[in-house]
Amino acid sequence: MGRRPRPKEGLDTELADLPHALRWREWMGRVEAVIFASAEPVTRETLVRLVGRDCSIDLLIDDIRGELRDRPYELVSVAGGWQHRTRPRFADAIRNVTEPGQRGSSLSQSDLLVLAIVAYHQPITRGEISKITGKEVSRDTIAHLRSLGFVSSGPRSPQPGAPYTLVTTRIFLSQFGLQGLRDLPDFEALEDAGLLSKDTLLTDDIPVAGEDLDDDHDQADGLSGA
Repeated sequence: MGRRPRPKEGLDTELADLPHALRWREWMGRVEAVIFASAEPVTRETLVRLVGRDCSIDLLIDDIRGELRDRPYELVSVAGGWQHRTRPRFADAIRNVTEPGQRGSSLSQSDLLVLAIVAYHQPITRGEISKITGKEVSRDTIAHLRSLGFVSSGPRSPQPGAPYTLVTTRIFLSQFGLQGLRDLPDFEALEDAGLLSKDTLLTDDIPVAGEDLDDDHDQADGLSGA
């Protein structure tokens, strides 16, 4: 086992002077506060720094989830950590009062298809994506997925010219509520549900590259893959 992360000086993690019940409540409060304040999923390693040596993070999370059972938000395990999320049944209410510009950049069907190809076949080059779609995918499509933080440059491909590959990121996992890539749904199941369709790949929905067909040779953008 690796070393336990050391808490910052001044933070009493053991709380030995408190009765067990009060100590547990304080640990719960710390854990929930840190998760609530973070824009990204909080890892186990981070939470361990807040509590005593004999405290179980999993039991704390279970108790916090229990207290949130009747709240409109919940604590979910996603992208290697924990994060507060509003419950799906309140999605319509949130959309009803949210301005379009505040909802973030949306993904078109073509974006989703390209992203799905990356997710299920990574690491994969843009050229290989184009072979799957049957048409050359433009750099604008890839750039849009990069700008959202969903894909990043992976290792170079062993193909001639050693083009960079594309991989998904932790932001992708977090956005789609996945703990890891093993949680990806079966692609055929998505097709059967009508959420993704290979037929769309044969339409004009996917922007086609012009003369810039070699952007697989572009330099990495500095983002780290998942």
